[in-house]
Amino acid sequence: MKLIPWPAGRCKQTTPVPDRLSVRLFLFIPFRVFFLMSYNIHMTLSEYKDQFLEYIEIEKGRSHLTVRNYNHYISRFVEFLKSEDLAAISDKVMREYRLYLNRLPATQKKNSATLDKKTQNYHMIALRAFFKYLRKRGVNIFDPEKIELAKTPGRELDLISDKELERLMSSPDINSITGLRDAAILQMLFSTGLRVSELCGLDRYMDMTSREISVRGKGGKVRVVFLSDMAVDAVNRYLDKRVDIDEAMFVDHSPRAHSRIQKGESTRLTTRSVERVIEKYATLAGIAKKCTPHVLRHSFATDLLYNGADLRTVQMMLGHASIATTQVYTNVTNKFLRDQFEKFHNKKGK
Repeated sequence: MKLIPWPAGRCKQTTPVPDRLSVRLFLFIPFRVFFLMSYNIHMTLSEYKDQFLEYIEIEKGRSHLTVRNYNHYISRFVEFLKSEDLAAISDKVMREYRLYLNRLPATQKKNSATLDKKTQNYHMIALRAFFKYLRKRGVNIFDPEKIELAKTPGRELDLISDKELERLMSSPDINSITGLRDAAILQMLFSTGLRVSELCGLDRYMDMTSREISVRGKGGKVRVVFLSDMAVDAVNRYLDKRVDIDEAMFVDHSPRAHSRIQKGESTRLTTRSVERVIEKYATLAGIAKKCTPHVLRHSFATDLLYNGADLRTVQMMLGHASIATTQVYTNVTNKFLRDQFEKFHNKKGK
């Protein structure tokens, strides 16, 4: 801004006189701020949702699976709302949505059971995180602190007995490439406690000579997991029989994989494929209860605790962000110890 001197003979003070650039800035900046505020105010709920999903992926480092799930949960709410207006969200609407979720069939099959409480809570957790994000950015929306979660029964772990575990491990026919792969999958899951997504992300050229590898878990966090001799031997036997050049540690060997190979596509196993592998061998092993890759993760954790590992160590090996998540295993081990006490203590006095 230029300073224009007063005429001679008058006061020596100077009065600021704005030049053209100053005037333009003076007029433009408030208009720009007003424009951005107006744009922000008139954004739709779906547009805010897209911003939020980008935020949790880029800023928070959430996995693609988490982003996809949040998109599903929030989109279901927008569809229920039948409006893109944030002002339409009220206490009454939230109560009606909770009732809607409670009555919603879990699948599209006829006579399907309704969503369980845990899944309903996932929907509400996603909404609460979304609303908190908007509030922090000055958007006037329903108070996320009013969103309460449904009470769920205490978590019970799906576990298999030692004998069932032995039968499961010995079920694959190691005379075939598929059987060698499946035996390696079973050993890796029980040896490391890996999540199924972490197992599927492993590459074949990882150095296992030190009996430890680094994996990237939830939230992009890296941790070290340790391998048993049996797991390393099983993986090496499988990889030695491989003739493909796919970088994935575990790949599809079914006939349908050939077309993907010819196209130059990876045949890396998906999480669902690994789940089917476990289900197959659980049936062959005569295990009636539900058996999943996560059951082997539970078996890994309880095996450590039974043999004297402390909770903090198990937390780090499982990659839990909070020790409260690991705490659920103490209920299992406490029951085990109580059973052992009743079985062996003071037998003479009875």
